[in-house]
This record gives sequence, structure tokens and C-alpha cells, in this order.
Amino acid sequence: MGQLAGEAVDDAACRDRVGVSAGDDLQRGLDVLDLDARPQCAVRRLYDTGELLTGVVPFAPRGLGEDQSGGAVDGARNGRLTLFAGGEPSLLERVAPVLETLGTVIPCGGLGTGNVVKLVTNQLWFTASAALGEGFALGLRHGVDLGVLWSAVRQSVGDSFVARHDAPSVFAGHYDPSFTLDLCGKDLRLIGELQTALGASLPMTDAARGAFDRAVRRYGPDPAELHVAKHIEDDTGLSFRLDGDWCRRTGSGAEVRTG
Repeated sequence: MGQLAGEAVDDAACRDRVGVSAGDDLQRGLDVLDLDARPQCAVRRLYDTGELLTGVVPFAPRGLGEDQSGGAVDGARNGRLTLFAGGEPSLLERVAPVLETLGTVIPCGGLGTGNVVKLVTNQLWFTASAALGEGFALGLRHGVDLGVLWSAVRQSVGDSFVARHDAPSVFAGHYDPSFTLDLCGKDLRLIGELQTALGASLPMTDAARGAFDRAVRRYGPDPAELHVAKHIEDDTGLSFRLDGDWCRRTGSGAEVRTG
């Protein structure tokens, strides 16, 4: 849903995210999708159209280094994606040589489990990113230099993949345009469907959904996902800009160093 069909794999050259649909002739599709010859092609998802494969979802680069490259396209080119795969083990084994050119493949179980794992990881991501701006605001309002606070976060229990990935985007002021508020809202709605089936209260997840909903009401659906932190800046009159060699995004979604 939401994918546009293309006449050839080369159509992918001008797109940030490419969906590949695996039909009845899976092997023919794999022969066409020559990732070694066309490294510009990033597999966003490999959908099932029968009983093939579902839930292959690139998520994020591995590691916690501050110089990591974000985004599905760059991650695919560098072979640094994490992919959550669900489906028949024999079918996963068949497509593994293709998927492993993109990064690490994590078999999650039966058909559909890859998408569940993707939503759970995004649930934790959105909760942490919504809290990030709140922490910065508390420190700044009470006299702590933002650079000192950032150093303390990285060297304490406040450290996390999300903090190291998202905070530089806030400091640089671009708020990570590779992922929009609308995409966050879409995943949070899907997470809500999982909550309904769970039959239990998830107050942290509900709070994150509320924070992103407020950001969408203020800025609209298209701005970068970390406007959830900008919302706090605008409410408090504080600035989360921090001098440094933070990554900025190019028009293609690639990240480069400044300074």
C-alpha cells in the first residue's frame, strides 16, 4: 500500500525508498534485483503476495558511533542496515544472499513477525526521542550548559542509540528530515492496533503518541520527526542549537559532516 510500480529496476535511481514486491516467480525477481551492480537500489520492504515473505524492514545502521550514516538509502549502500525478516525459514534462506548485501538480517519468526518487530523498535524509538527534548529543556532552564549536559548524557545511564542518533539532528537544527512526523504518526497508529490486541495499558506509548500528535497539530505532517523536540523549544523559548561537527542532510538524504 502506498508503493508506486516501476517499469524497471533502474527507475529506483531517483527514489529515496524502493519497494520490491515478490510475486510467484521469486527467483526471477532476485535475478533482476542485482544489488551489487546497482548499489543505488535500497530494498525498503519485500512484501509477500502469497506465502512468500513479509516484514523485511530496514531500520537503522549498526553501532553507536556519532559518525554513523542514517537513512535507508545510505545504509543500504554501506551494507549497514538491520532487517527484520518474517516468513518460512526455507524462503528466508533463499533470499538471504540478497538481503545480506544490505546489512544484518534478523529472522523474527512466522509471516508478519518482521513488521511487529519493526513496530516495537519504533515504539521504543519514538518514546525516547519524545523524551529527549524534555530533558534538554529541564537542564537548560536550570542553568546547565547544553554541551555539558550532552557530555553527561553520553557518559551516564541517559546514553542510548536514540540519544546519539537524534540529538545531533536537534543540535544542527534540521531535526532529521529523513523521517517525517507523518511517518511517525502512521507507525504510532499501527502500534495502537497492537495495543488493542494486547488488552493492557501502555502509558509511555500513549504519552509518546500524544507528543507527536501535538507536533503535527502545530507544524503539520511533513516536517522532520524531531519537531517533537522543537515543539518544546518553541513552548519554552529555549534553543537546542549546539556548535559542533554535527551531521546535516543533503537533498538526497545523505549525511555529511559540517565544519
